[in-house]
Amino acid sequence: MHHLSPSGLSVPGPSRRTLLRGIGGAAALGASIPFLSACAGSGAASDPKTLTLGSNASDAVPKKAFADIYAAFKKQSGITVDVNTKDHNTFQEQINSYLQGTPDDVFNWFAGYRMQFFAGKKLATPIDDVWKTIEGDFPDAMKALSKGEDGKYYFVPLYTYPWAIFYRKSVFKQHGYEVPTTWAQFIALCKQMKKDNLVPIAFGDKDEWPALGTFDQINFRTNGYDFHVELMAGKASWTDKRTRAAFDNWAEILPYHQDGAVGRTWQDAAQTLVSKKAGMYLLGMFVGQQFTSAADREDLDFFPFPEIDPSYGQDTVEAPTDGFMLSKAPKNHAGAVKLLEYLGSPAAEQIYLKSDPNVVAASTKADTSSYSAMQKKGYDLISGAKNLTQYMDRDSRPDFTSTVMQPALQKFVRDPKGVDSLLSSIERQKKTIFASS
Repeated sequence: MHHLSPSGLSVPGPSRRTLLRGIGGAAALGASIPFLSACAGSGAASDPKTLTLGSNASDAVPKKAFADIYAAFKKQSGITVDVNTKDHNTFQEQINSYLQGTPDDVFNWFAGYRMQFFAGKKLATPIDDVWKTIEGDFPDAMKALSKGEDGKYYFVPLYTYPWAIFYRKSVFKQHGYEVPTTWAQFIALCKQMKKDNLVPIAFGDKDEWPALGTFDQINFRTNGYDFHVELMAGKASWTDKRTRAAFDNWAEILPYHQDGAVGRTWQDAAQTLVSKKAGMYLLGMFVGQQFTSAADREDLDFFPFPEIDPSYGQDTVEAPTDGFMLSKAPKNHAGAVKLLEYLGSPAAEQIYLKSDPNVVAASTKADTSSYSAMQKKGYDLISGAKNLTQYMDRDSRPDFTSTVMQPALQKFVRDPKGVDSLLSSIERQKKTIFASS
């Protein structure tokens, strides 16, 4: 997802999630909503030299980057991509009706559960033929993110970015801190930072989504990838003792989080890292946009969330991934396959990355020579991961995350002692929501 930074650059980050949540989120996963013709596919008659594409890339920077990709594709193939761009929020609000109507041949979407939902509803076409061409360019974890529950491919990833714990190298050097790799080391570091009059962990949850990311990290480190994915998909229970263990771990580090988090935006929290008042900050790589001077940017670094249970180590990385899908009955199937093969190529990724320095290529074959040190490190973290997750509102139903999880986690942050009744309430609401289509 994208949001517009103060400089006018569109940076991938979760702030647009609040737009989705503002309309209840259910629409993005199959609620029945009025269909507006404004979001319909362009419906052009079948022409082997033209294909249509439904785009949610309404911000200026990605819009231009994609236009450059489609121009390069036309030069190579002779096929024109007729782009039907809709406002990011409108696109997500109406995606279900759009896909059931007369959608474009190809459309922008998200990896993981969100993709699997539409694949399972038969609103997308499998693209195993595309993956025969591109599979050598992607790591196994990225391949897994691109498959439906039936084991077929439905998604071509384009770019991604990691969530991790960010810090300033100069602050760690000044105080002699070492990067923690285990939970015990992490807590010891938090205690030391407190003694040194630093806020150990910057935190702002005013927009309600950052706490989701904190829970994700703690849960998959405590309980492993498989349990985390089952919990997100509504299959595991929120009253399970494993879920409770994750909240107990969170409660242990909550005192080291910045006070008053529910009244603070992520940008304001990031500024405390910039000003060296906070020692660490768990966020996506888009945090870099708050580091506006070159010297500050150079000083920014990160490490993966520490190991909690040695049997899971640090093998899972949260890396929201954006890309493309093929609609249920494309008018120009052959042309769409050619485009998807191109979109999965290093050439297409490099065109995109020229315009957006806060993401990394999903492919392992893209040229990384122009990457900043931060991008190189982010790329290495993702490509070396055993498992990749997509963020709670992409790994689960957005109506569940918006109406249940966001307020619940704010309640937990305010009052961690009320966790048992909170988890019972989450489980009750989850059963109701996941039982609906």
